[in-house]
Amino acid sequence: MEYFVQQLINGLTLGSIYGLIAIGYTLVYGIIGMINFAHGEIFMIGSFVSLITFLILGTLGITWIPLALLIALLVAMVLTPIYGWTLERVAYRPLRGSPRLAALITAIGMSIFLQNYVQLLQGARVKPLQPVITGGYESMRSASDFTVIISKLQIIIWLLTIVLMVVFSL
Repeated sequence: MEYFVQQLINGLTLGSIYGLIAIGYTLVYGIIGMINFAHGEIFMIGSFVSLITFLILGTLGITWIPLALLIALLVAMVLTPIYGWTLERVAYRPLRGSPRLAALITAIGMSIFLQNYVQLLQGARVKPLQPVITGGYESMRSASDFTVIISKLQIIIWLLTIVLMVVFSL
């Protein structure tokens, strides 16, 4: 039973992350009127910009986590839209009057291009980073010492998803 509850918690968290991605796709579709398959790759670039900024701040001696996260967030908020703007100018704007299939194929092509671009720049290996938000709450323990834990990060993901879904629905 405890194992099922833990997997249910993990599934709800993964579903919430999918919900956040769906919110992003919906916003992009509502603004530009096409599905942007490179949407996830722009998020990936933003994640790498945040990671690189966070690591640079660590080497510069800025180790107070709230300040480092704020700076990394601001840098990502400045640099990531530049990629999105460039993508729109280079790939999508020239296709405004063309059939929707051409824009769809271009979006898939840009997705593949950005994946390979980041893989060439960053390498294909895993980039480990210690979790910034740690801890959680123990909710159940079985006789065989299996413990069901709800992490603080999972709670933040759930709350963020619910708040954003309510705000954008209104």
